[in-house]
Amino acid sequence: MAFTGPVEDRLAIRELMDTHAHGVMSKDPQLWGSIWAEDAFWDLPEYPDLGGFTGKETIVAAWTASMERYGLDDMSKPMIYFMQPGSIEIDGDHAKTVAYTIEIFDDPETGKRTRTTGRYDDELEKRDGRWLFTRRSYRSILNDVG
Repeated sequence: MAFTGPVEDRLAIRELMDTHAHGVMSKDPQLWGSIWAEDAFWDLPEYPDLGGFTGKETIVAAWTASMERYGLDDMSKPMIYFMQPGSIEIDGDHAKTVAYTIEIFDDPETGKRTRTTGRYDDELEKRDGRWLFTRRSYRSILNDVG
């Protein structure tokens, strides 16, 4: 079954996904960074020049640098970003999730609109009563440039 475990834990994890999306849309590194454990790992295997990032501070710094190119014209044209869970499976204080993303943005270099659908495969832990991502691995599913 794709959704297992206590409903309140599944809701808390879903809210982490929503916080991720809101952090992207608002370009808020503090908000976006609040979803990560201090010892987390963010894996980007499709971007070998980036690879992966270890530790919350490093992850947030890398994300902040990558977001500098989005949200054009003082956020009058922000990146549109949605995240939807495909599965949330909880086992005690550990969980595995799959989340799908939709990103729409105007590339500042080419001016072309890009539509990307991606997938996160995640691991989470409940620490001090709070769910946090300990590992996220992102891959693109579809990238449409028009």
